[in-house]
Amino acid sequence: MGGRGLIAGRTAHAPPLHKFEPLRRTALNRLFAVVYASAIIALLYRHAQTLIYSATSLLSFSLSLSLLISDLVLAFMWTGAQAFRVCPIRRKEFPENLRKIIKEEDFPGLDVFICTADPYKEPPMNVVNTALSLMAYDYPTEKISVYVSDDGGSAFTLFAFMEAAKFASHWLPFCREHNMMERSPEVYFASTYHSWSPEIEKIKVMYKTMKVKVERIVDKGEISDEYIVDNEYREAFSKWTDGFTHMDHPAVVQVILDKTKDRDVSGNFLPNLIYVSRQKSKTSPHHFKAGALNVLLRVSAVMTNAPLILTQDCDMYSNDPQTPLRVLCYLSDPAFQSKLAYIQFPQRFRGLNQTDIYASEYKRMFQINPMGFDGLMGPDNFGSGCFFRRRAFFGGPSTLVPPEIPELSPNHVVDKPINSQEIFSLAHNVAGCDYENQTEHWGSKNGFRYGSLVEDFYTGYRLQCEGWKSLFCHPERAAFLGDVPITLLNLLSQCKRWCIGLLEVTFSKYNTLTFGSRSMGLLMGLAYSHYGFWPILCIPITLYSFLPQLTLLNKVSIFPKVSEPWCFLYVFLFLGAYGQDFLDFVLAGGTIRMWWNAQRMWMIRGLSCFLFGSVEYLLKSLGISTYGFSLTSKVLDDEQSKRYGQGIFEFGVPSPLFVPLTMAAIINLFSFAWGLTEFWDNDSNKEGLVLQMVLAGFIVLNCLPIYGAIALRSDKGKMPTQITIISTFLSVALYIFVYLILKQ
Repeated sequence: MGGRGLIAGRTAHAPPLHKFEPLRRTALNRLFAVVYASAIIALLYRHAQTLIYSATSLLSFSLSLSLLISDLVLAFMWTGAQAFRVCPIRRKEFPENLRKIIKEEDFPGLDVFICTADPYKEPPMNVVNTALSLMAYDYPTEKISVYVSDDGGSAFTLFAFMEAAKFASHWLPFCREHNMMERSPEVYFASTYHSWSPEIEKIKVMYKTMKVKVERIVDKGEISDEYIVDNEYREAFSKWTDGFTHMDHPAVVQVILDKTKDRDVSGNFLPNLIYVSRQKSKTSPHHFKAGALNVLLRVSAVMTNAPLILTQDCDMYSNDPQTPLRVLCYLSDPAFQSKLAYIQFPQRFRGLNQTDIYASEYKRMFQINPMGFDGLMGPDNFGSGCFFRRRAFFGGPSTLVPPEIPELSPNHVVDKPINSQEIFSLAHNVAGCDYENQTEHWGSKNGFRYGSLVEDFYTGYRLQCEGWKSLFCHPERAAFLGDVPITLLNLLSQCKRWCIGLLEVTFSKYNTLTFGSRSMGLLMGLAYSHYGFWPILCIPITLYSFLPQLTLLNKVSIFPKVSEPWCFLYVFLFLGAYGQDFLDFVLAGGTIRMWWNAQRMWMIRGLSCFLFGSVEYLLKSLGISTYGFSLTSKVLDDEQSKRYGQGIFEFGVPSPLFVPLTMAAIINLFSFAWGLTEFWDNDSNKEGLVLQMVLAGFIVLNCLPIYGAIALRSDKGKMPTQITIISTFLSVALYIFVYLILKQ
């Protein structure tokens, strides 16, 4: 790659470009892991002892076995989590030193991939703002090419980007002149930090005019002739047919900006901007986002073939224009170049309410655990905010798997204009749905990997199994900021899709525990398994949300008495796990309220998306049809936004995902209330029911938003009446069923 020029530009006494340091709590984490593991072994010993000596009936055996299975799952997930605590590290970059070492002309080219699929769920103006923020990087514009994949084949998205290209000729020099950090126009003009001036007001009016025009054509559902005013537009939209919004449509590759021809108002060249809508057919698999990314990988290879690739979600804009310079701080280091596949930035979000009620930040997944990964072989791939070396998509570090034509090779030098007929013809060919059918390695050994709905996780995992490494770059200022789901249903639906994809990886021949451990070592295998087996947490969460409470209602003790030494073991295991999680969360910048909401959402996910995702994967494996892939909507409703800002849970829609959750809320409330009324009776067994009552009370506290949604609210976001009725009926039926079994 262009790295040869980077290495050549360094000197023996060059200033540092990066450093790393281990986290201070690592030694304490290791010590605690030994103590906690001993407690887990003691708990499993007690379960085994109970099964062998105390389970004298089928009922008691079933109860003991259920608790053993639950605790085995929790123990396995805890073991996987310890891999993140073995040697976590924190990195720091010094981009201010980069130009002292490397000349700008030696910077590698950068191809940016942005994927969108539905102009109604992913509004074109959101995608435009993401693209403009990336085009405005503090990076040589002649080195940047932005590729937009439109899987919806929408004329609205193409129209929006043709309008954005005009605006970019004003916006990019404006950003350079004012040296702004926020280079998404929507974010910049919505902020109150910029001062007023005629120049700012002028460009703001230009942006608002463009925004109104684009949103109007989306609302109308058509592009009227009044908007197609010049020959460039007529030529672009003459290719469109009525079938483009359906499954069958031809490939479209449209060069909107050409860096060798198009200039901004200050006379500087603009970056390349290329619109791609791959060919789709009902008779050919399209592999969702992984398929779209592989089309961009091939089209970009034909047109620009930059050695560096940034994959970006369409709703995550650049929040730091110096981000590529941070990447070069590592790429310019010879120690990393031979095996470095990608550099991952954390996913961080704007618009979170004050306490992050849905734990949408995923602080552990996107900020805490990656530092632990980074001390091993590097973090997993999050899909967005990831800078790849193109070479990593073509075999392992020492074994190149060449593509079928030389024009797609990572070493190919593009020596023809991107608008030439030869380039266009080849670009359309590699964007065709039949192209991969004629090849052997795409999606398996070349490109982004097929076989899972979580193509990002799966691709990063497979690359590291091949011997590649990665780095986690976590600067103080967020490199990218994105939108979060503001309704519980959207969040849980997104998480359910992740669960299905993770299980597809886990139960494939590339199983994270077996194949992963053999390829990367035990610690990396355990770390990836912690994610791969994530959905099976539905087993202990569901059992502990129902079984102790139902047995409490029937005065059956399943935990030790408070006077027994074993009780202290349970208390230690509970407080130890929650206490360590709390410490990690707070030290990573979280608040107490945010942590409380994060642990609540752990329970909610276990009773909803983990459970339904696991069931849906099982049905899919058995060949039973399930719901297909669906996008998470990025469209914001004003009333929903207001309730989200106030920290109020949004239910509203009668989704099956809410039924187990509501059942747990009802059963725990009644069991806790019953426990309180019965606690003062002279029942000799009440000492054995204390832990069950405490657990029920803890879950009741977590379910307070659900009780409010059922009984105290009248807004549109309350719990739907039919969900309450169905859940109540099923809760009563479950209680009667358990009662009849226990009384036999």
